[in-house]
Amino acid sequence: MKGTQLGELEELILLTVASLYDDAYGVAIMKEIAERTNRKITISTVHAALKRLEEKGFCTSRYDGATPERGGRRKHLFRVTAAGQQALENSRAIRNSLWDRIPKIAFEHGK
Repeated sequence: MKGTQLGELEELILLTVASLYDDAYGVAIMKEIAERTNRKITISTVHAALKRLEEKGFCTSRYDGATPERGGRRKHLFRVTAAGQQALENSRAIRNSLWDRIPKIAFEHGK
């Protein structure tokens, strides 16, 4: 079914949204991914992926109140939906299944 699979970046972003829970907004997501994966992505890349995830029904968003620290701007906060959780669980199951099928000899490299 088109639109139900997670790409690698979408999976990383959705996992990060879940881990940040109630403080998942663009800049925080970008910083967390950079810190955890040593992978730098732009804020526009994060926003584009969040838009795709929201269109797929894998996350929802809302605006938080404006704060002086943000120059009066509101945070656009994201949360994982039940469908997003299921998509992450499916991705994990597929990866674990593939890892479990690798024979030990496959990684011995001529030992």
